[in-house]
Amino acid sequence: MDRQFQCGARGIGRRATLGMGACLALAPRLALAQADPARERPREGDLLVTVGAAPPEPLTTDSVPLGGNQIMAWPMDPDSNTVRSGSRLNKVLLLRLDTEGFDPKTKERAAEGIVAYSAICTHTGCDVINWHPDRQLLECPCHYSLYDPKEGAKVVGGPSPRPLPALPLKSEDGRLVVAKPFTGRAGFQQM
Repeated sequence: MDRQFQCGARGIGRRATLGMGACLALAPRLALAQADPARERPREGDLLVTVGAAPPEPLTTDSVPLGGNQIMAWPMDPDSNTVRSGSRLNKVLLLRLDTEGFDPKTKERAAEGIVAYSAICTHTGCDVINWHPDRQLLECPCHYSLYDPKEGAKVVGGPSPRPLPALPLKSEDGRLVVAKPFTGRAGFQQM
């Protein structure tokens, strides 16, 4: 058996050895990045804070006006006050809408008419920043994918292959709180 192993070891060339060396050199950095609380996905109990707010203040249900523009937010660990802004895949868009037109799943995930979705387009990963209040649709400006926030952010136009993942919310003492993790994988998938 040792002889077979030795024969296999001789077959490892210089490129493979260099590649393994690079992997070993990067492994500690990758481990640290994975353990970074700012990169962790939203968790149940996280609060939401406005992107760019300093200091970060938890958003309340009153912070999101009915019929107003979307608000971009980050989840924040309430115990450590760590804002989970280390990955753009954690960026969330918030809208407050009349619940009258919500489908059952959207109504279940909303807090007082406030819905939360991944702000990252499922087509090529651009930020979904356009809100059309007249049509009640979200739009990605890169390739014009349209999403209906009243129906689980389903795709109603454009090339996106799937809806924006929802982030279920609840209200606790007037603050917006993450009720459950994203309903799907945030971001896009290369083919």
